Amino acid sequence: MTVPSDTAVRPNPARDTWHVLTRELRPVVRDPFSLIFSLVQPLVFLGLFAPLLVGQSGAPIGETLQWFVPGVLVMIVLFGTGATGSNLQYEMMTGSHERTLVAPIARSSLLVGRALKEIAPIIVQSLLITVIAWPFGFAVHGVGMVVGLALLAVFGVGLGSLSYTLALATKEREWLFWGVQQTLIFPLMILSGMLLPLDYGPGWMRAAAAVNPVNWVVQAERALFAGDYGNTVVLWGWVSALLLAALGLWLGIRAIRRSN
Repeated sequence: MTVPSDTAVRPNPARDTWHVLTRELRPVVRDPFSLIFSLVQPLVFLGLFAPLLVGQSGAPIGETLQWFVPGVLVMIVLFGTGATGSNLQYEMMTGSHERTLVAPIARSSLLVGRALKEIAPIIVQSLLITVIAWPFGFAVHGVGMVVGLALLAVFGVGLGSLSYTLALATKEREWLFWGVQQTLIFPLMILSGMLLPLDYGPGWMRAAAAVNPVNWVVQAERALFAGDYGNTVVLWGWVSALLLAALGLWLGIRAIRRSN
């Protein structure tokens, strides 16, 4: 008597994460202009806000861009990955997410693969902004830029994971997702000093900025792009990004495993 072979596909977290990652990247590859279109907001800040800083400080445009551009790069990550949960929410409303839940793949890969997908847009958009700012006096330090992009990628994975977690928690209540997202994202942006320095702000604002992980990532990016690799803010930036990524992935994996 022949014993039938076991042909069932068993979950494999590494393999499944790769499949989810490639699936999520396909729309980006097919429509790369969506990445360029999403640069409208940071380009508006770069073109209209930077001249105001130059006029206020009286510093050369190159020096101002050296301070301002790293903040714009963090802004791209903050607004881009912070809203990605809406895509998952759309899949839940259309029933697409339910079909992926019954697929023979590891539940954790559905979250990790999506989060890792955020790295590609972050790198492409950051490079484009850097190239645009370079002719106007923005100095580029090769090693610092590479480390800075890696830091942005880790930071983006954390924020993206938290955005997906929020989508899973709010389910089909789209209004609640955007309400929480908008309530959190603007204070994080203002209290990071990415647009204006907080040195002369009130004490409560500086105290809030000291515990804002976005603030430390912004400071680390400025030090890295300036070639100041030994600055302690670089260490604190990496600590903030890694802790945020660990927290986001843990919460996201926990939420998607409980999803039904």
